[in-house]
Amino acid sequence: MKAARALLALLFAIAALAACSRVSSGPTPPGGHNPWTIPGTLRLGEPDEPDGLDPLFTHTAAADNADALIYSYLLRYDKNGEYIPDLATQVPSRKNGGISKDGKTITVHMRKGVVWSDGAPLTAKDWAFTYSAVMNPANNTKTRYGWDDIASVATPNDYTIVIHLKRPEAAILGLLAMGGSSYPPLPAHLLAKLPNLNHAAFNNDPISSGPFLLKEWNHGSSLIFVANRRYFRGPPKLEKIVWKVIPDPNTLFDELAAHEIDVYPSVDENSISRLGGIKGIVVEKKLIANWRHLGINCSKPQLRDPRVRLAIAEGIDWKRINDTVYHGYNQLAVSDIYPNSWAAPAIPLYPYDPQHAMQLLAQAGWKKAPDGVLHKGALAMRLTLSTGTKEQENNEAEVDIQSQLRRLGFDIEIHNYPVSLLFAQDGPIYGGKYDLEWSIDTNGPDPDNENNWNGKFVPPNGGDTSWINDPVINRTSALAAHIYSRAKRKALYQQEEERIHQLVPTVFFYWENSYTATNSDLKHYEPAAFITDMWNAWQWQI
Repeated sequence: MKAARALLALLFAIAALAACSRVSSGPTPPGGHNPWTIPGTLRLGEPDEPDGLDPLFTHTAAADNADALIYSYLLRYDKNGEYIPDLATQVPSRKNGGISKDGKTITVHMRKGVVWSDGAPLTAKDWAFTYSAVMNPANNTKTRYGWDDIASVATPNDYTIVIHLKRPEAAILGLLAMGGSSYPPLPAHLLAKLPNLNHAAFNNDPISSGPFLLKEWNHGSSLIFVANRRYFRGPPKLEKIVWKVIPDPNTLFDELAAHEIDVYPSVDENSISRLGGIKGIVVEKKLIANWRHLGINCSKPQLRDPRVRLAIAEGIDWKRINDTVYHGYNQLAVSDIYPNSWAAPAIPLYPYDPQHAMQLLAQAGWKKAPDGVLHKGALAMRLTLSTGTKEQENNEAEVDIQSQLRRLGFDIEIHNYPVSLLFAQDGPIYGGKYDLEWSIDTNGPDPDNENNWNGKFVPPNGGDTSWINDPVINRTSALAAHIYSRAKRKALYQQEEERIHQLVPTVFFYWENSYTATNSDLKHYEPAAFITDMWNAWQWQI
């Protein structure tokens, strides 16, 4: 009877988590706060640390999160992906005159009286310097996507930026916001005299324009942020944020259960069902713009033929991996456009059809040798598969992918890296030193994805890390990025995604349903669908 009751309790907890967007696992005690709460100090449990703190050179989600604490941008996204002013006084639009009628001139009015944490004024000239730094060929900028559509920048006074575009740019406001190819104003008074910023001390020890200052960085262990007393909105409500680097998800869960951390974002799938047993936490579920995929390096000789890539897509039972390894928590994906977006295309899932996959490989000239491995002339189908080292599910998924592809004649060697190395500027993915990679990418609210798929943006010029270069994808992604009509853009994205589905530079796997667990004493922490949960960190309170 006790065992049955325990099982029922567990099933009830799981059902509650799945059914509710926000649930509490116990009331706050009468004393005013949980006994483990440290008033004014928030302890974040984070699986990764940033790969740097100068956004010009960083690629990881951890860097986006840290940057949102340290920097102010011209614009930010709210929790639903809507633009909100940050350093700008308003979001530019055609209605308020911030976007010209022809869509080629953007005018941004900045707040007055904003200063850097060292007391120097932050003005329009800092953003103009950032533009020049992005476009400076001496800087190894991670991407100039969107910035290369700017014809010129003018700063008629310290609080006005006028951006002249070569042509209309539908996603131009995203360039002024957070994440991806957007960059915040950087301090010209510190950096303008340097010949390049590639190895500037600032990159790991920046001054702040945002709500928090980096106090110390204990690499591999923690980052400590303290309130920026000069923040333009006023000092944040928290005194300190302790970012604890905890790569192992089991340790993260144990720290949450022991109340050694106050926030566990995007709880590991193996741990979600156990959250109901922890008192004093709140759990929120949200479909976020993170898409997991099997990336394929189309430049590798074994993988250049789209029939081989389609064989990979059809030779793996993706639904089974989602249902078993990831416990069915996430939503299967068909494209890199957020499924709730107005631009979401109608694309079918790849069928699980290993027999047809074998036929495709034979048509492409591949035959199994006595060792069971596919060969074509001097080429053997021996490939590497890489992911980050931190999450058990991803490692299990790799082994499942390895096993299923082995039946088709693929010899897959798993070679994993820390996330900061995997996504480094000269690392395996952006350096093209991989065959297959299993990772998560993230989107901004605008569906513009030219940087991901257009051949002119292969690294080091951008984020086309599949090295696909197809005229149809190039044309549709470019056209969609440079017109404002949503109806026309939606039609172009449909064409583009149909072509991506046909050529298989990647296999889209899932959109993440994120479960975030927080101390029930924490106020105003609102997980976001896009880019970062740190979008309103100055409001957090505990």
